[in-house]
Amino acid sequence: MKNKFNLIATAAAGLEAVVGRELRDLGYECQVENGRVRFSGDISTIIESNLWLRAADRIKIIVGQFPARTFEELFQGVFGLDWENYLPLGCKFPISKAKCVKSKLHNEPSVQAISKKAVVKKLQKHFHRPEGVPLQETGAEFKIEVSILKDVATVMIDTTGSSLFKRGYRVEKGGAPIKENMAAAILLLSNWYPDKPLIDPTCGSGTFCIEAAMMARKIAPGLKRDFAFEDWNWVDKNLVKQARQKAEGAIDKELELDILGSDIDARLIEIANKNALAAGVAEDIQFKQMRLQDLKTEKTNGVILSNPPYGERLLDDDAIAKLYKEMGQTFSSLKTWSIFVLTSDEQFEARFGRLADKKRKLYNGTLKVDLYQFFGQRVKRSN
Repeated sequence: MKNKFNLIATAAAGLEAVVGRELRDLGYECQVENGRVRFSGDISTIIESNLWLRAADRIKIIVGQFPARTFEELFQGVFGLDWENYLPLGCKFPISKAKCVKSKLHNEPSVQAISKKAVVKKLQKHFHRPEGVPLQETGAEFKIEVSILKDVATVMIDTTGSSLFKRGYRVEKGGAPIKENMAAAILLLSNWYPDKPLIDPTCGSGTFCIEAAMMARKIAPGLKRDFAFEDWNWVDKNLVKQARQKAEGAIDKELELDILGSDIDARLIEIANKNALAAGVAEDIQFKQMRLQDLKTEKTNGVILSNPPYGERLLDDDAIAKLYKEMGQTFSSLKTWSIFVLTSDEQFEARFGRLADKKRKLYNGTLKVDLYQFFGQRVKRSN
């Protein structure tokens, strides 16, 4: 089996630079591209990146790249890859995904079928199995993906399993919650630090608050979940155990945080408390049932993060307009607070009553959204 791997961390459009920064903070050189970040490393790198990346979607091994203008080129290209260094005899190896963009090959089911046939033939040859006898696929799963962009095929193996946004702490969720990795990315894009107060006045099931507390306490986002690579026979179980123990030891248990999440819906506050408890940060967050317009604070230099109902999440445009107007009025007195609002409503600034200092285009799933950023006036705190 291999010792070094070419890897990619996939990310939502607009968040690639955030993932790149995270990888550099972990000590890896990387190259940021559209929708992904390239880096390289060994098995420990696969373990660490899955365990620690907050804004990424998945970590994938690049098995190889080659031109694929015809199905014959695709077959020969896949067949020519060193599958024997990845796939042990008896494992499951579905071609779980095929994507063709701006390429002569565009029939994705055919791409999947031909790629599968090529991998089967290569393994039959390597393990000296007769071609007429099917390979038994009863062991660990290695999900293979084939992406063809401008007639160049990239063949990958997913190391993650369920997407990295599934941290394992969400006991229950409200309607259309923000994904955990999107919330973490917005926190990383904001000017919040653990010594500042943080408020989410439309907290829903508590994702912003929980991700902030985990980030501040240096709790690895993947600590409470499993990964696909953990079932692979060539991944040393001791390496995984050591990485998890190191992550446990890195948790800052002494930190004091000032995080408030509020929502008008009492049921969501109950869910948020359960999720925070499951994440191990229940004592760091105060969740409170409260109308947004009742928000008042004497604190300074804080940060407000909000993912209010928008687009498909709230179809009544009049209700959206009313909510954003109330939001602008409520926040207007918080001169030293920075405000970050995620919404797809292109009329947000007019309804909020203020132009953003900065606006960043992102994608929440397939929905185009904007992160409106308003920076507070900095004042020195008195001693």
